[in-house]
Amino acid sequence: IFAGTPDRPALGRAEVSLTIDNAAGLLPIEFSEVTITRTLFRTGESEYQINGAPCRLLDIQELLSDSGIGRQQHVIVGQGQLDTILNSRPEDRRAVVEEAAGILKFRKRREKAERRLEATEGNLLRLQDLVREVRRGLGPLQRQADAARRHDGLVAELRDIKLHLAGHEIAGLQARRERLHDTRARHDTEDRTVRARLRELDTAVLEAEHALSALGDDDLADALVRVESLRERGRGLRALAAERQRGLERELTAAADTGVVETLVADAAALRADLESVAQESRTLEGPAADVEEAQRRLEAQRAELVETEADDAVERVVAVRRDLQAGREALQRGAAELGRVEARRQSIEQRLAGLADEQRDGRSELARAEEESAELGGVLEQATARRRLAEDSRHDVETALRQAEGEAQRWRARAEALAQALEDARARTGAARVAGLPGVVGPLVDHLEIEHGAEVAVTAALGDALRAVVVDGGPVAREAVERLKAGDAAGMLVVLRAGAPLADGRVAPPGTHPLGNCVRTDVPALETTLARLLDGVLLVDGDWREALDLALANPESVFVTRDGDCFGGARVWRAGGDAQAGVTQAALEEARERARAADAARSAAEQAFAGARAGLEEAHTTEVSAQDAVRAGAERRHRALVLLEQLQRETQARTAELEQLAGELDAIRRRHEDDDARVAELQLVLPGLEAAEQDAQARAAKLAEARAALRTNEERVAAMRRDVEVRSAALDERRSLLERRLAEVETRLARDPEAQAAAERHRAQLASRSRACSALIAKLDTWLATVGSVHQRVGERRRIRSEEAGAAGRRLDGLRSERGGLEQQLSVLREQVSRVEIEEAETRMRLEAAVEKLRAEFDCEPAAALDAPAPDVPDGTTLAGRARELERELRVMGPVNPLALQEFDELRERHDFLTAQLDDVKESRKELMRVIRAVDREIVTVFEAAFEDVSRHFDALFATLFPGGSGRIFLTDPGDMLDTGIEIEARPSGKNTRRLSLLSGGERSLTALAYL
Repeated sequence: IFAGTPDRPALGRAEVSLTIDNAAGLLPIEFSEVTITRTLFRTGESEYQINGAPCRLLDIQELLSDSGIGRQQHVIVGQGQLDTILNSRPEDRRAVVEEAAGILKFRKRREKAERRLEATEGNLLRLQDLVREVRRGLGPLQRQADAARRHDGLVAELRDIKLHLAGHEIAGLQARRERLHDTRARHDTEDRTVRARLRELDTAVLEAEHALSALGDDDLADALVRVESLRERGRGLRALAAERQRGLERELTAAADTGVVETLVADAAALRADLESVAQESRTLEGPAADVEEAQRRLEAQRAELVETEADDAVERVVAVRRDLQAGREALQRGAAELGRVEARRQSIEQRLAGLADEQRDGRSELARAEEESAELGGVLEQATARRRLAEDSRHDVETALRQAEGEAQRWRARAEALAQALEDARARTGAARVAGLPGVVGPLVDHLEIEHGAEVAVTAALGDALRAVVVDGGPVAREAVERLKAGDAAGMLVVLRAGAPLADGRVAPPGTHPLGNCVRTDVPALETTLARLLDGVLLVDGDWREALDLALANPESVFVTRDGDCFGGARVWRAGGDAQAGVTQAALEEARERARAADAARSAAEQAFAGARAGLEEAHTTEVSAQDAVRAGAERRHRALVLLEQLQRETQARTAELEQLAGELDAIRRRHEDDDARVAELQLVLPGLEAAEQDAQARAAKLAEARAALRTNEERVAAMRRDVEVRSAALDERRSLLERRLAEVETRLARDPEAQAAAERHRAQLASRSRACSALIAKLDTWLATVGSVHQRVGERRRIRSEEAGAAGRRLDGLRSERGGLEQQLSVLREQVSRVEIEEAETRMRLEAAVEKLRAEFDCEPAAALDAPAPDVPDGTTLAGRARELERELRVMGPVNPLALQEFDELRERHDFLTAQLDDVKESRKELMRVIRAVDREIVTVFEAAFEDVSRHFDALFATLFPGGSGRIFLTDPGDMLDTGIEIEARPSGKNTRRLSLLSGGERSLTALAYL
């Protein structure tokens, strides 16, 4: 089909169908016809169908197994094969019965289940090794995963706390920025208002100063002084002119006197009297001059007092004191706040130091506990290591003992099997089966011998073929046995027991030898004499074949054998080397079986010991690993305790240094606070006096204009007095000089009388002219004085008005300046507040920007997310910041962790679960296979028992039919093992006393085989 033909093309597949009539229901399927189809593809693959339904080849084999159809489901006995069945082994005869009973399919199922069970053994061991290996690595990885999980939990909690704290900080900074912005806006508004008012006040002060300057710059006082000076000068000149005129008139009078000499003498006397009068008037003017000087001094004092009043800085000092007092109070407030802050900080540091001391004590206690635990764990680890090494040595010893026990058990089992096979062969060769039913037949010799261990080969070499003999009791029994052997055309050897005393051997064994009979014992008392006769003169040599050969050559009458089977001397055939089947006795077989059972028991005990040692080793290894983990954990705890102590010590040192610094700052702040307090108290004590002085100064300022006006009035009065004194003094001086000249002239005239007349006339004319000039001058001076008086009155009135205006302007200027000073102080305070607000706002802005940048860098989120972050739950009595510090300390103490431990642990646990599931599946499969095998065994036993009963019953009936008068039976070789027992056939035709099939004739053998089949 695949190759094609000249008439047909090649195809890719071939198909064949077999239809079976199942009307009788022999096939376990509910169809009267069963069509089995196989489709073979060119690639070699096949598909199977039952009545068109796809199936497996196994399904078809199972279906046909109950019908006897199949390559190995039947047995065909051909021509010439009957004798083969009779001569086959008991197990082969069983196969014929099993085939007839349909047990072969169960055998196939059992073999298939055993193959599958054997195939799963390797998988089971491999899975157990894998599970053990995975479980060994699962514990440490689980601890790492737990640490990583706890670390992740702490990190997540710390992140939530820090995120909430960052949001809280940002919210606080934003609120503070808004408050500072509002404060700054309010201060800006106040600043603008104050500045506007200051500008208005500056304008008003300038206007007032200009007005005051204008009032002070009109020169009215100077003009008034000049007018008064002119008036007084005019008065003095008029008085002088009047006095000159009176002098001229007197001169004229004197010149008109007729008695010149007498007149001159009288004039001289009068002149002297006038001079005395002038001197008296001059002395009289000294009092008014002194009064003028005193008035002048009083004016100077009033002027100085007025200057001091004008220069009085009481207001400025009051303003300065108030400013200093306000600054002192603010300094006191700042000092109190700073003192409170530093005191709170100091208390916080002291509390922290107390907490640090407690933590250090706890840390030292923890360190001591960790060191003690480390020491204890070190001892535990050493003990665990020692136990593990002991367990390894014990496992090695037990494993060696197990291998030795297994080897010993295998050796003894093999020896027992070999002995059993050899004994069976020996029994078959002895013909014991032919004579087994005769009375007096003891049995094969080998079944009744017990040979000393190590002498089996020597005894075999000494006894030779006697070991294959059958022991019979007496001659009659021996005769009957021989007859039966002859009748069955069988060969055999007999050992006849006879009564008699043992032989007395008087020979002395050479050194290094001893009788071999001493190495053989028997459970038949009568057999001992026979054995003694058989081994008479046979000596066992302790040495090798060379020594035995030398002894044989030296003692030809004795037989010397070695433990290796060498036999020399005597009349026997000398033999070099032993028989491989030496020592095949029932006792040896029993001993071998006993040794095999003992070896099996020892092997079982060794297996149990090995399992216990392996479990102990695993337990010791687990204990050691746990101890190592505990030691590592203890070392980590000790390291964490040391690190924590170092951190606490560093923090304690830093806190102590900070506390000392704060103590210095606190002392300095207290001193400054005390100084400020003393300064404020001093200012408060000074302020009332200064305020009173300020009120006095204000009152004095109010009276300043009046004082100035009074001063000007006094100045005018003193100037008038001075001018009056000066005019009177000048008049007196003029009169004195005139009188003195007149007196000198009179005295001169008296001395020159004759010549004086003419001169007197001339002089009289001059005097008249001069008198007229003085009169004219006096008239002009009167007119001029009237004019000056009018001007003086007008200037005085104007000066009074200006003085009042200047006083009002001064008071207004003082008020404006006082208000301006207050506003300037307020503006200074506002500027200081604005400066502080700007600094705080800049600091807040920088802190806010830093907080936002830190938030974005650490948490990779925007401020809105931080502001919306909820507050994590913390234990009662713990703040978020304190919880964050605790978490950070725990993370520092925890140290680095494996971040992939969780993933690795999950993967390894998944692999462990998978391998465990696979192992459970394999175990379940093995259990299922064992259940199948047990079920198949039960089915085989049940079917085989029923089939054997039928075959046995039919064999007896058919044998009796085929051999009238004869008897035959079939029996099991091992009825206790129905699974593996063989089938033996026993046939005794009529007239023959034989049971062995090999002794039957050809026709009898054929009929027996026919009856069996």
